[in-house]
Amino acid sequence: MRFANKKDIFFDLDHTLWDFERNSALTFKKIFVEHNIAVDVEAFLKYYVPVNMKYWALYREDKIDHITLRYRRLKEVFDLIPFEMNDETINLVSEEYIKYLPTFNHLFEGAIEVLDYLKPKYSLHIITNGFQEVQNGKLKNANIEHYFDTVTNSEMAGVKKPNPKIFEYALELAKADKVTSLMVGDSLEADMEGARNVGLDALFFNESKIEQPHDFPQIFHLSELKNIL
Repeated sequence: MRFANKKDIFFDLDHTLWDFERNSALTFKKIFVEHNIAVDVEAFLKYYVPVNMKYWALYREDKIDHITLRYRRLKEVFDLIPFEMNDETINLVSEEYIKYLPTFNHLFEGAIEVLDYLKPKYSLHIITNGFQEVQNGKLKNANIEHYFDTVTNSEMAGVKKPNPKIFEYALELAKADKVTSLMVGDSLEADMEGARNVGLDALFFNESKIEQPHDFPQIFHLSELKNIL
């Protein structure tokens, strides 16, 4: 599983370097306290995590826009708990979530160590489906933006992973050759299949150790990259 010829490494951000679930949980705790929302955060997150994934899949497939994503994921979770919440408050929580989320900066264990290891040897890049303002805030507040030569997001590219055009856009922006590039990400569909479909090698970051059939090389901890690259 060695990638001896690689020069450019493309990372996904959320769930790959930036610990989305941990930072998201802290964001909701802050919002619920500030606005006296009497909902148990752990109970809320039990529903929110899968619901959020469902709506992001719809967003990736261009079946909903980002405004619908941000409203409906919250509306559905409050209905499931159940907890009565009017639209005004849901929209407030949605806005506060986007505002506060990038202010939390927990990375996956080993992220800084492996970026320090890779930076002198490779050109490093980000490809993300996240929103530009939010993702730039995450990179800056987590103090990792200086590691990356380019950052490609779906707003810039006009399409979302796994659409081949976002990978082509990122390669062109980075002035990188797909043959000597590698995609590292946590999503089998968006990152792995998306990269493969454009002829880009891909490495699956399986931090949650999910068991499902796939033939992608995988790692379970970011530090394993030091043994591969």
